[in-house]
Amino acid sequence: MLRLRILPLLLAAAVPVLADGPKDNQPDQARPIPPPGVEIPAADREELQKEADQLRKAIEELRTSLKKKPELFELLPDVEVYHKAVDWALRYNEFFKIQEIKTAHGLLLRGLERAASLREGKTPWLRQSGLVVRGYRSKLDGSIQPFGLVVPEAALSGAPARLDFWCHGRGETLSELAFLDQREKQPGQFTPPGTIVAHLYGRYCCANKFAGEVDLFEALARIQRDYRIDPNRLAIRGFSMGGAATWQFATHFPGLWAAAAPGAGFSETRDFLRVFQDEPLNPTWFQKKLWHWYDATDYALNLFNCPTVAYSGEIDRQKQAADQMEKALKSEGIALTHLIGPKTAHAYHPETRVEVARRVDAMVDQGRNPAPSKVCFTTWTLRYAECLWVKLEGMGKHWERARIDAEIDAPAQSVRASTANATALAFQFAPGLCVLDPTRPVKVTIDNSTLFVPAPQSDRSWAARFRRDRKGWVHVTDSEDPAALAKRPGLQGPIDDAFLDAFLMVRPTGTALHEAVGKWTQSELQHALTHWRSQFRGDAFVKDDTAITDEDIASHNLILWGDPQSNKLLARLADRLPIRWSVDSVQVGNERFDAAHHAPVFVFPNPLNPRRYVVLNSGFTYREYDYLNNARQVPRLPDYAVIDIRQPVTSQAPGGISLAGFFGERWELLPKHGQ
Repeated sequence: MLRLRILPLLLAAAVPVLADGPKDNQPDQARPIPPPGVEIPAADREELQKEADQLRKAIEELRTSLKKKPELFELLPDVEVYHKAVDWALRYNEFFKIQEIKTAHGLLLRGLERAASLREGKTPWLRQSGLVVRGYRSKLDGSIQPFGLVVPEAALSGAPARLDFWCHGRGETLSELAFLDQREKQPGQFTPPGTIVAHLYGRYCCANKFAGEVDLFEALARIQRDYRIDPNRLAIRGFSMGGAATWQFATHFPGLWAAAAPGAGFSETRDFLRVFQDEPLNPTWFQKKLWHWYDATDYALNLFNCPTVAYSGEIDRQKQAADQMEKALKSEGIALTHLIGPKTAHAYHPETRVEVARRVDAMVDQGRNPAPSKVCFTTWTLRYAECLWVKLEGMGKHWERARIDAEIDAPAQSVRASTANATALAFQFAPGLCVLDPTRPVKVTIDNSTLFVPAPQSDRSWAARFRRDRKGWVHVTDSEDPAALAKRPGLQGPIDDAFLDAFLMVRPTGTALHEAVGKWTQSELQHALTHWRSQFRGDAFVKDDTAITDEDIASHNLILWGDPQSNKLLARLADRLPIRWSVDSVQVGNERFDAAHHAPVFVFPNPLNPRRYVVLNSGFTYREYDYLNNARQVPRLPDYAVIDIRQPVTSQAPGGISLAGFFGERWELLPKHGQ
């Protein structure tokens, strides 16, 4: 580990950071996030509402007039971000400073200016250098999400540009209004020459987890459509909560980056909360397993393929994050480059900051190698299943460590791999990237199995899939039947995973089997909708059970609310689901629970479309208490649970947890529920 010690000067972080205090470690005293806003004078509110209505009307007219001009219609979110920022602040009491009234007027004016340009078929902001506010419509919930760009003149013409992503620090009052104001005024702490810098909103204050994780990839897709980007010169960086996000993106998507530069933050849950926050912990067995979703320390090996330089202030308590990563990397035989700002607390030391920038620039200048000869990859879930040319397609058991070490020997026309907890994998090279001879078969050795695979294609691309059977590994040429029940990438649970793709809440229209359970499901539906909006900044799609179409089933994860009597769509599926629910009982395997006082929640492949999920009676599973500390924002429920509704709904649970567990790799019920 390199420790750089220089002059004791301080540079404050760009975004104020709100960390929890002792009171925020008491679940029965969870305060609201976001907090209540300040009172806006009635005259100002009325004037802002008139201007917001004017912009809304302009947007509605554009939505109609641009339907036959898709290249312009898809840019409508660049106008809508301005309206949403002010409209939501007005509707949900999210003006947090009286000065934001003036900010709101300015944002609405710029929204109207963009609307006028778009009406004329013009998009001047696409050729604008400097600070540029942008937006996109999310596939998850149809919401408008903002991001900010710093665009150098050089990136508007010439060679493809380098792209850096910046993840912001914790800010409980960082509404869309405040974020857009920042993005119009602040370029940020790092603006390398010739580099487009993308400032992510990350769905507010979730440390870029869940929908906040998807935010990066949706913003990237929008940027790649509008600017020439070099895919081998992408960098991820951030500080504080953004540093935690950077550890997450670097270790979970290691094949994407030319460089990663996390600053401060946290890198795992247990020790950060127990030691750093001095928080008493009493996790359930399944919550311990679910920490493996986002604990970057568990994925430290993946930095073998992702050049990383970490930063910490010498006296910053959040130095704990890099110290934990250093320990995890050392166990893998990897040294962490860790720059230390001398006598510095929670900020970048100015001279160390220069050294961080120099090292990141050198890494990006060297560029990502999209097809290195050796890949080392580990994961605990098929949600994160690939690195460069290696992809894991099946696991022996979820939430236990899987590993693949693979290496190409081009002169020998061979690939050798060793695995742990893997049952299916693939090697895949894009055209022009495979170094193997396209005229000769490839010798593939996986663990103790040696196979000969047909030669790569003439364009130097190559893909081969393998599956483990009783005798060892075999080469397979058939695609897996999508109707076959198996956990696979993007369809592996737990419940929260269903909210990382397009989802639709399905509201019941019938009468519940039991009144008390019906009231509980209605209350939980409203909770899910309200908290999706407040925490992930979108209005979830909702439709009645009687209005669901074949297109809905084909294109969404369906979140069903109610029971087999109240929800007609659930009634269609009930006999094809592993947990049975009747007027008398909720049955999980051989265990039965009184249906008058219990309700099941679970995720399962939709029998009507096994490429998508069906979820019963649950939104995302962490709750109000967890909003107070980003390290707590991990799933609180596994693949399924039975809720005792007689127990109170709390800031941590939707009631009493009578039973919970994970399905097996074929979505089967397991002995001891997968403990």
